Amino acid sequence: MQQTQALTAVAALDEPTRRRLYEYVVRRPEPVSRDDVAAALGVPRATVAFHLDRLVEEQLLVVGHERRTGRSGPGAGRPAKLYRRSDRQVSVSLPERQYELAGRLLAASVEEADATGGSAREILARRAREQGAELATVGQDIVSTLEENGFEPRHGDGEVSLANCPFHRLAQAHPRLMCEMNLGLVEGMLAGVGEPGWRARLDPRPGSCCVRLAAD
Repeated sequence: MQQTQALTAVAALDEPTRRRLYEYVVRRPEPVSRDDVAAALGVPRATVAFHLDRLVEEQLLVVGHERRTGRSGPGAGRPAKLYRRSDRQVSVSLPERQYELAGRLLAASVEEADATGGSAREILARRAREQGAELATVGQDIVSTLEENGFEPRHGDGEVSLANCPFHRLAQAHPRLMCEMNLGLVEGMLAGVGEPGWRARLDPRPGSCCVRLAAD
C-alpha cells in the first residue's frame, strides 16, 4: 500500500504545470497563497487552486489559514489559504526496496547494544521480529502480508519463495547480517498474522531473497 501511495504521489507531479507550482512552493522560505503563486508563475488563479489542492490531497503540500493583514475581528477579511511543503517523504523504487526500514532497525540495534552491552546482531534479530509483527495484520494470510511489504512471494510445491529482497544492495554487501534480519522480519510477520502451518528458514539462492517458507 505504501508503494502504491508513493507511486500515486509521484504521478501527480508528472503534470508539467502542477510540477512548476510544487517546485515554486517548496523553494519559498515562507508559506505562499494561491495569489502569490498565480502572480509569480503567470498561471490563472483557478488553475493554481486546482493543482495546489491536488498536491494537498497527495500529502505533498499542507495548507494553513492566516489573515495576512494582521487584523482580526469584523472587517478583517477571510483568512488566506497558505501552502507549504509537507513533512511526507516519498520514495519509489522498482523492485521495491526498504532501505529506510533497514537503517532504522540497524541504528536502533546499535544504540541498544551500546546502552546495554548486548550483542548488536542478536538485538537486530529481535527488533526485526518485533517489526515484522507490527507490519502484519491479524487474520491476514502471510502471502498477502509479504506482498504488501515488497517480498514478492511465490507460492508452489508446498513452500513460499520470495522473489525480491527489499534490502538487496545491503544483502549483497553484508549477506549474513541482512539475511538474519530478513529472517527475523518474516518470523515476526508469521507470528503477527497468527497463521499456523508455515516455518521461515534461511535458504539463500541466486536471484531471490534468502528466506523461504516451508510447510511446518
